[in-house]
Amino acid sequence: MAKQYAVKCIYGKLDEKAKKSTLVEKVPGSKSITNRALLLATLAKGETVLDGVLFSDDSRHFLECVKDLGVDIDINGRAHRVTIKGCDGVIPKKEASIYVGSAGTAARFLAATLGVSSGTYHMDASEQMRKRPMAPLLKSLSELGCKIKYPADGVEGHFPFTLDANGFAGDSITINIDKSSQFLSALLIAAVLSPRDFTVNVEGSHGMAYIEMTVKMMEQFGVVTKRVTQESFVISANQKYSGKKYVIEPDASAAAYFYAMCPLLGIAVQVPTMHFDSLQGDVEFIRILEKVGCKAVDDAKGIILYPPEDGRIKGIEVDMSACSDQAITLAAIAPFAEEPVTITGIGHIRLQESDRLSAIATELKKMKIKVEEGADYIKIYPGKPKASVVDTYEDHRMAMGFSLIGLRAEGIVIDNPYCCKKTFEQYFSKLDRVVNRLTSN
Repeated sequence: MAKQYAVKCIYGKLDEKAKKSTLVEKVPGSKSITNRALLLATLAKGETVLDGVLFSDDSRHFLECVKDLGVDIDINGRAHRVTIKGCDGVIPKKEASIYVGSAGTAARFLAATLGVSSGTYHMDASEQMRKRPMAPLLKSLSELGCKIKYPADGVEGHFPFTLDANGFAGDSITINIDKSSQFLSALLIAAVLSPRDFTVNVEGSHGMAYIEMTVKMMEQFGVVTKRVTQESFVISANQKYSGKKYVIEPDASAAAYFYAMCPLLGIAVQVPTMHFDSLQGDVEFIRILEKVGCKAVDDAKGIILYPPEDGRIKGIEVDMSACSDQAITLAAIAPFAEEPVTITGIGHIRLQESDRLSAIATELKKMKIKVEEGADYIKIYPGKPKASVVDTYEDHRMAMGFSLIGLRAEGIVIDNPYCCKKTFEQYFSKLDRVVNRLTSN
């Protein structure tokens, strides 16, 4: 892919046929479900066949890590299928070096699992991931008896580090999730390895949609989690994950970019097999689009989203803590709304692949859009975006989300578009095809 991508503005250039038809666009499998399924299948007893697997930078790093731990995996990229012979909770290699790249899920999930296993594991990550928070999880692992060593030039609480693991030294732990809910998901999945009933207590706050996904998927693989209180989870002893055939849902985060085209371009959009009963919290983004004026119908083939009847995008104030990956997507729509759009509950996105709150504000201001930025919110005022080169900050969601602005405003260029390979490597190819379909009728 080229170093820059010039988005083709097509707003106002669609004929009546295009406006009255429905854009149907398939998306890859869910990143969040793929990564959870990979670990659950690894820890399971027996064979698991995963269909609909997302192949991206993140999932490839996860797969390589699992292979480096000695687990038997067969990968069929063409069929989007992975077959894993589970290790029944016992990591085959007692010493290994693994590299998680920029994959936050792999980083947190594998660290937790290896930290309560038995062995010595050297873990490293990309420069981007080395800057992201790990300290709360590593603190919990240390309290459970894992010895954590850092290189002489390392930074405590960050990659790289070595885990000298000796199982569980206790039957409970407390984890702070202010910076990431992945810390809690990681410990819940790993807790099944405890020889005793294990309790995970929660401090801090974060959107819990991904925790609900984790708990549901654990149950799908045979392990029940009891939520004793809002802040306490118990995993009873003598449970095991069981291998199975498992179909991964389409990625709701990827689907959101196409659903966002509905109010932006005034067209109906449908993503096949995307339904409101999805395990993924980002499906809530479609409900947010309803608040700006769209109408959603969940039919047998997937959710169809219809544009506002009057063509106007309403301004809203919305807490996006449950689907914060889509804060960038809503921010891309916001300048075209009739009133200001305020997004709250997103302070933690400052600690993701980039400081996303600052990135949103910086790039919109470059387009001469008025923005107010707070510690955990952003308010975006209506305006006409000016031509601009969007800095993506090596952040896949900045690249994909801000490309939407260019569909309705002239002169928007995405710098380093291929950073989207982290989760959706074909995004810009698909965007080209969508643009061509909509303008060739």
